[in-house]
Order: sequence, then C-alpha cells, then structure tokens
Amino acid sequence: MLAFYRDVLGLPEERRLDAIGLVQLRAGRSLVDLIPDGASEERRGANLDHFCLGVTAADVESVVAWAGAHGIETIGEPMTRYGAHGYGPSVYLRDPEGNVVELKLEPRDDA
Repeated sequence: MLAFYRDVLGLPEERRLDAIGLVQLRAGRSLVDLIPDGASEERRGANLDHFCLGVTAADVESVVAWAGAHGIETIGEPMTRYGAHGYGPSVYLRDPEGNVVELKLEPRDDA
C-alpha cells in the first residue's frame, strides 16, 4: 500500500507513528492515512466507497495511459463527474487492497 501511494501516485510521506503503524502521506491540502488492517478494534473491517485525488494532466486519456503503464486497471470508462472543484473528467481505479480511488483532473487556469 505504501509503495502504491508514495511511489506510483507520488504522495510524499509526511509523518509516521510507528507505535500504531500509521503513515501519513500529503495529498495537496489533504492527508492519506495508511494503517495496518486491524490496528484498531473500532476500525477493523471498516472501509469506504472511494476517495478522490485531484491530478494535473493534459487529458483524462493520458491518466488512463499512465495507470496502464503502472499495471493498474481502471474501473469502467472515464467520464465527467461532479466534485469539490465542480464538474470534470475523472477515472476510477483500485489500490492494491481493493479500495476505489478516483483520479479527477484539476481545473486548468488556461482552459
């Protein structure tokens, strides 16, 4: 998991709490917290539908090509979806543990 978020998606590691196995990765103004399964009783088995990361790319097809180059299958077809910055093209994929990640193109100033 750490290699996927750090090395493939390029999120820099910001902090570790080794006592609980927590690794925090910076994603713009947000953090992605990775913690081993079962590390806390109240979170055992909990999951979420998906989360979204804004990405900078020329177009959504280049994001799909990038994913394929890293051996990552996308889920369904890219499409326009609504998010924090309004409507824009995005694509879904799965991380190594099966969580759904949406990669959504950030609005461009020159568009």
